Amino acid sequence: MFQTTRHRTTRHRGRRVLAAVGAVALSITTIAVTSSNASADFGEGEHHSHGRKHRPRKTVDLQLLAFNDYHGHLKTDAAGTVAGEPAGGGEYLSAKLKELRGNAEKGHSFTVAAGDLIGGSPAFSGLFHDEPSVETLNEMGLDVSGVGNHEFDEGVTELLRMQHGGCHPEDGCYFENEPYAGADFQWLSANVVETATGKTPLPPYEIKKVHGIKVGFIGMTLEATDTLVAAEGIQGFEFRDEVETANKLVRKLRRKGVQAIVVLLHEGGSQTPPPGDVDACAGISGPIVEINEGLHPEIDVIITGHTHLPYNCRLPDPRGRDRIVTSAYSYGRVVSEVNLVLDKRTRDVRRNKSTATNHAVQQAALTPDPAITAIIDKWQPLFDESGNTPIGTISADINRGGVPPGSDRGVESPAGNLVADAQLWATSAAGADVAFMNPGGVRSDLTFAASGDEGDGVVTFGEAFTFQPFGNSLITYEMTGAQILSVLEEQCQPAGSSRPFLHLGVSEGFTYDLATTIDAGTCTSVTISNVVLDGAPLDPAASYDVTVNSFLADGGDNFTTLGEVTTPRIDSGVDLQALTNYLGTFGPVAPPPTDRVNELS
Repeated sequence: MFQTTRHRTTRHRGRRVLAAVGAVALSITTIAVTSSNASADFGEGEHHSHGRKHRPRKTVDLQLLAFNDYHGHLKTDAAGTVAGEPAGGGEYLSAKLKELRGNAEKGHSFTVAAGDLIGGSPAFSGLFHDEPSVETLNEMGLDVSGVGNHEFDEGVTELLRMQHGGCHPEDGCYFENEPYAGADFQWLSANVVETATGKTPLPPYEIKKVHGIKVGFIGMTLEATDTLVAAEGIQGFEFRDEVETANKLVRKLRRKGVQAIVVLLHEGGSQTPPPGDVDACAGISGPIVEINEGLHPEIDVIITGHTHLPYNCRLPDPRGRDRIVTSAYSYGRVVSEVNLVLDKRTRDVRRNKSTATNHAVQQAALTPDPAITAIIDKWQPLFDESGNTPIGTISADINRGGVPPGSDRGVESPAGNLVADAQLWATSAAGADVAFMNPGGVRSDLTFAASGDEGDGVVTFGEAFTFQPFGNSLITYEMTGAQILSVLEEQCQPAGSSRPFLHLGVSEGFTYDLATTIDAGTCTSVTISNVVLDGAPLDPAASYDVTVNSFLADGGDNFTTLGEVTTPRIDSGVDLQALTNYLGTFGPVAPPPTDRVNELS
């Protein structure tokens, strides 16, 4: 018997607590299984996959094809690039998966994912509650996925509908006599627990079989999910520590005869500097490093996501043995191919023989999968009815932060300030003095060049939806100047967060000086000074009416001060409506300047 006790610092609602994590490795047993019947084990059965007959050998090869953070990117126009070349999108991701499966022995390949397959999606999928996204994932042959934080954007009840099928409770069925069929693959939610019952809303793990060898998959989202989604949809559920959850399940899986274990985890890291080469592991940092150090040594592979960055690493487990840890960028731009060698005698992974490769999904090298194109064609007329309606105009690109746009949520951006401007204007009747916008709520850029036949500078409803897709309510409430200062300081995220600093968009007339220290991917200090509102210094003792979206008002993204405000809340409508009305009223709208925050060196 081998036993070790480790300590790791875990994240919980913006605070760090010390948790003892026991990792117990049970003695390895040999299990003879010859059945080729197919079933799935969510605590009951197993899923069997077997290859063609061949001469007896000591090992079995298993291919895992992995991706993450698909976010409903069926179409190619918003998927992005790899090394400057167009990459990703559903049609090409599916083509790449089929190409790579050709390298595997028949029946010896599983396709897996690490969450955020839906939510935060472009309008083509998001307008229809991501039913198009799931249809494409079914067609791609996805087998199993962990949940991510965006799977909970519309709450647990809607996630269960996405899994099991049925018409949307408000919007109904989109096609007559054709209700939404649900996901053919299984989402796993091991660390999401209903407080009242102690049960997970979806299975915590799934066991599959390859040539008689059991392989266990544990699926989890990041512990901080409750800080990243609207509180209303997850009431009564808690998101538990990733390491503690997985390590407990290892013991359970071992009792079921599972020696080969894969974790599908929606949490990740970053190469230094990001994004790095897609198939490299240069200076890996972020939460995944600490999580890997704490995960049970009997876990053989960790498939990760969340940070929208690529890496292919071998990191030492608690016993010092190298363990494969991968991430496949986002939007279908990369596929991680993990080739495991399973030992027939021990039923475990031979890590020294196993390999991993991250493949770029370069559009120029692939032919779009016609099956995915057919799904796009099916939904296109419905999208055309609503998505292509012009709602306003702009005079130039309005981008998110970073180079390329959207790569850095830690800097002031025209896009964030635009949303704050629109929300201040929309809530002026409620007396709003200032508005703030979280950078993660802006999911794309508004580009001046036409995306279709609408004309340059014209913003369509679909583009506005893709830009701001979450449908949060606007909340206006009274805060003190001291509380506003606290909110600005909370842009410096707690240690262990995936992103060290989240730069709020601020409305016109609000300015301040900002000094931060970012050390090894952690925000270690922040100083806010010279805060001015409409030409007058902010008075810590005075009261101001502040507008934020309902996600922030509930304390999302670790802005706990916003969630602790006790003054009455004025509901001022939906954020997307505020944006479309603003663009329609003041168009052509120019990109707001990024001089509202003076960043001191």
